[in-house]
Amino acid sequence: MTARFISLEGGEGVGKSTQARRLAEALRGAGREVVLTREPGGSAGAEAIRMLLLEGAGDRWSARAEALLFAAARADHVLRTIRPALERGAWVICDRFLDSSRAYQGVAGGLGDAAIGDLHVFGSQGFLPDRTLVLDLPDREAAARAEARDAGAPDRIGARDAGFHRAVVDAFRRFAAEEPARVRLVDASGAEEAVTARLLAAIADL
Repeated sequence: MTARFISLEGGEGVGKSTQARRLAEALRGAGREVVLTREPGGSAGAEAIRMLLLEGAGDRWSARAEALLFAAARADHVLRTIRPALERGAWVICDRFLDSSRAYQGVAGGLGDAAIGDLHVFGSQGFLPDRTLVLDLPDREAAARAEARDAGAPDRIGARDAGFHRAVVDAFRRFAAEEPARVRLVDASGAEEAVTARLLAAIADL
């Protein structure tokens, strides 16, 4: 069976981690080897960088330093986890990947898509998922879920203001509109099993 790389994306509170696990379980049930991973993280070096990125004060890093840290973590993740899994024929399901950097640092952070793309070409040789699934919810529902999830203690990126997160969501929707062959917008409302069924439908051609 052909190996595939699937990333799940979206703003805060849309259920990416839950759906990544459910999607992995469904694919394993269909007889595939699946590696479930995340960003930032997914390798020893990238997990160390994750702590630097998500902990501490909101102004701990400048936008440029933050983008460099994400790119460094991703380079190690691709080299040590994602590519080896694909080479042995596994499917890789990743909770966030490049499009999060494009949305959070590139658009909402003001660095621009070109800068993020240049870092990705250098760090990860421009490597992209076969399919990116963007989980999408109305703003109020996503905010309520994120608040319940974080119990008043979001990480330093999740704690940014509503305007920042609005820009992130708009960026993901734009990516889906501009890159329909790779990026698919998926309704994240309703029961978990219904959302998983929509995700499976969005990768059925793979």
